[in-house]
Amino acid sequence: MKQNKYDEPGFFANYSRMSRSIGGLDAAGEWHAFRAMLPELRDKKVLDLGCGFGWHCRYAREREARSVVGTDISENMLERARALTNDSEIEYRRCAIEDFDCSEGEFDVAISSLAFHYVESFADVCQNVYRALAAGGSFVFSVEHPIFTAKAEQDWHYGADGEKLHWPVDGYYMEGAREANFLDHTVVKYHRTVSSYVNALLESGFRITQLSEPQPTQEMLDQIPEMQDELRRPIFLMIAAVKN
Repeated sequence: MKQNKYDEPGFFANYSRMSRSIGGLDAAGEWHAFRAMLPELRDKKVLDLGCGFGWHCRYAREREARSVVGTDISENMLERARALTNDSEIEYRRCAIEDFDCSEGEFDVAISSLAFHYVESFADVCQNVYRALAAGGSFVFSVEHPIFTAKAEQDWHYGADGEKLHWPVDGYYMEGAREANFLDHTVVKYHRTVSSYVNALLESGFRITQLSEPQPTQEMLDQIPEMQDELRRPIFLMIAAVKN
């Protein structure tokens, strides 16, 4: 079975206490940039891969999407998503991202937020999403930035007094699994280069329309002073593409 940390009680409990788990999209530091990359959603059939608590699914319906399918491997995630959702046009399905199947051209828009770095083969995901989209369909996703995933430690290099000296990058071209510590648990993430993300999309037939490495907004910097460190290296990579 594919990795499913979110159905481990301790991990899920820690995740549920995160600000983005409580406050939703507005508490996610990258949401302002991700939202700006989304296409017009009105009357569209939307697919959300790795939907978690269903925040993006519900947002799509707020923007008058015709219907939404959200998938996740975690029953805990889907149980919470269903509890937060009161909309017959949102369907939640339990399956791994790698195992999702549908009719060819079934969806107009496919989105995914911070999930693909848990998937071993991004190329397979691209091919599957390309098949799932209608002609001209949009694919928008975010992942942890390769500068962030290159080293398994995913942490700063500290000085003698605990000051953050720099963010170390090593093994950048050595793609593959990393055992990272996230929420006090060991989690397997898959590191790949920026060019691997881009080329997998191009080789699947997509046309890339936008690439973003978002920074915190000034509002977030004002509210959370320690966010200044997030201007020193990117955390997120976001790409928007269209099916030719």
